Amino acid sequence: MGYSTKKACNNGIESVRKNVSVAPVDDATSSGPDRARPVRLVVVARTDRRGFGAEAAVETLGQNFNVAPTNDVYGVVDTADGREVQAFMWGLLPVWAKERKLGQKMINARSETIAEKPAFKGVFKKHRCIIPMDGFYEWAPGVEGGPVTKAGKLAKRPYFIHRTDDEPLAVAGLWSAWRQGRGPTHRGSYTASVITTSANATMESIHNRMPVILPKAMWDQWLDPTNQNIDMLSKLLVPAPDNLLTMRGVDRREQRPQQGRPPRRPRLTGRPAD
Repeated sequence: MGYSTKKACNNGIESVRKNVSVAPVDDATSSGPDRARPVRLVVVARTDRRGFGAEAAVETLGQNFNVAPTNDVYGVVDTADGREVQAFMWGLLPVWAKERKLGQKMINARSETIAEKPAFKGVFKKHRCIIPMDGFYEWAPGVEGGPVTKAGKLAKRPYFIHRTDDEPLAVAGLWSAWRQGRGPTHRGSYTASVITTSANATMESIHNRMPVILPKAMWDQWLDPTNQNIDMLSKLLVPAPDNLLTMRGVDRREQRPQQGRPPRRPRLTGRPAD
């Protein structure tokens, strides 16, 4: 992958861990026009050393409680030198992309179509990664009697979704090496997208999509760049078990990406949802 700085980790990856405080979640509803929008994924809280059997080939990215599109995220990849943790811009840029801003629209890839879409089908065969995260945010439609926006519409309610055991999520991703312009002086970037699938029973009350979360037994198959069995790989892209995740309401004021400012810890507003 070409990163020159290597730093060994105790168990591999510089991951992140939830470290937040709490209060009351309204019952989520499944109705509303916003259910077709892409899943917004973020990494939260402080970094610590958690393992995917990888060496860190990038300096620590630092804390980020609300990752925005085009921010850098960690990605675990298999290389000729072994399994490594690299840094990727969140928002995949196909090799034919002319501008970086396209990445803002490419943060997620639908599992049902990645084997067909021109932007994804090539990297699906040989450029797969795992994007580790503590969790992600999603927004449920507003409820009658709840807060409203300045426009008078029901305000959406943010939730933080994470594993019940607080272990990092091993989310399936795709990556691409993109160069702006031609020639040795032009800047290159490693970029990545998160793969999404249909929601499981836990998620479907607030959204109809969720990230693909890979069980540990499937990591080797997914990361192996010589494995180009599209049918077999596609069968890994399924909803997580219903008992894997839980979700908590989050203070909506914390849901603005911190641009140019230190990240802020999200303030939770409720117990885990059943």
